[in-house]
Order: sequence, then C-alpha cells, then structure tokens
Amino acid sequence: MTGPHVTGGGSRRTHRTRARILEAARQELGRDPDSSLGDIAEAAGVVRRTVYDHFAGRSALVEGLAEDAAKALRHALATSVTPSSDALTALAHFVLTLWPVGDRYRILLRLAPQDLGAERVNEILGPARDTAASIIAQGERQGVFQASVPPGPLSRAIEGQLLALLECVNAGTWTDDGTRSATAALIAVGVDRDLAATQIRRLGPPELMSSSPRLRARSAPAAGDSDQRSLSGPPATA
Repeated sequence: MTGPHVTGGGSRRTHRTRARILEAARQELGRDPDSSLGDIAEAAGVVRRTVYDHFAGRSALVEGLAEDAAKALRHALATSVTPSSDALTALAHFVLTLWPVGDRYRILLRLAPQDLGAERVNEILGPARDTAASIIAQGERQGVFQASVPPGPLSRAIEGQLLALLECVNAGTWTDDGTRSATAALIAVGVDRDLAATQIRRLGPPELMSSSPRLRARSAPAAGDSDQRSLSGPPATA
C-alpha cells in the first residue's frame, strides 16, 4: 500500500491513480468477471506493480470497488430524503435516486459471493434497507401502500426484485433508466399500476431529477473522476 506520509502533489497523484485503477476494474470486471490484474492494469494505463502498490490483490481491489459503492450509496440516500410527507413520492424518489448507483456498480452483484461475502454486502446495503423499510411503514400508516407483508420483509423483497433487474441488465437481457424499476417497486407495495406510472412520469428519470438543486450534488463527479472519464490515457507507467 502507498505510504501514509505522502503529501501534497504526490498525495493527489496517488488518489488519481487509485481512482483510475478502480474505474478500470469496474469496466474490465463488468466486461469479464475473470479479468486478471494484468488486464486491469493495462486498461488503467499502469503496470501491474502499480496496481499492487494500491491493492494487495483481487480481493482488495473488489473491496475498493465496494467502498466506492458504499460511499455513493450513502450520498444517494442523503439526497433522496425529501421534505414531502407523501410516502408514495418518497419511495419513488428513493428508487429513482438509488438506481444509477446500482447500475454503475452492478458488477458487484456477480463478485459479491466470491470476493465480499454476505456480511460485507449486508453492511453496504443496511442503510438503504432501513430507509426503504421506514418509507414502507409510513406508506402503510398513511394507507397509500396496500400490502399484507410487514415493512421489513417487504423492503427485502423489493430489494431482491431490484437486484434481479440489475442482474438482467448485467446479462444484457433488459435495459432500464430506472423508471420501469421504480414503477415496479410501487406496484409491489400495492399502488395502482396507473397511479404508479403517473407518479414516476411526474418525477422523471434520474438524469432529469439530478438537474434540481437538491439533487445536483448527486451527479457531481467525485474526486478523481476527471481521470476516470477516459481510460485511454498515457502509456503504462510505474
């Protein structure tokens, strides 16, 4: 790992290189989950030794992706909180806001059993599960959600549905910008199909939601993203 005492420009370069490697890993593992560290290094424009400077091996690299996913998920959850007391709007907003995060890091669905384990997955998804269960409980109290399943189990069922849809995107059998998945989530809690579709159309797809002042921060590139936009940069370096 990089020494803890690197400062100034060196620290910034270290961060950019790490971000570049993680972005290459996300793309290469998405293309082929069996991609080697050599493949990832080549895609990142660095040599294998540089990858090992930042990550001890494949498991550490996948954990780095998981850390990024967890951070993005926490940020999305923070921006998905709205002042509305309407649970219908809250659940639609919740799914539409989190869908881009799930879509970006959907490769972790394939890697999680082997490289992360159930405990780590539960840790990453825990905050989203709590939020979803809270919204569903609110909706049941308001009478807008009609379901015979308690909020906790129902939120896990909807999570499973959304993860299955993301896996279909992984497999190339389905595409979605989040709107159809959000509509399906509302229907799953007992919302009328037409009402669900109307609500999602009113909010719009995630890219339109992000244009509002409250959500613009969700779309802002994270530190190091300027180096992630293209992985066809300079020749491999140490």
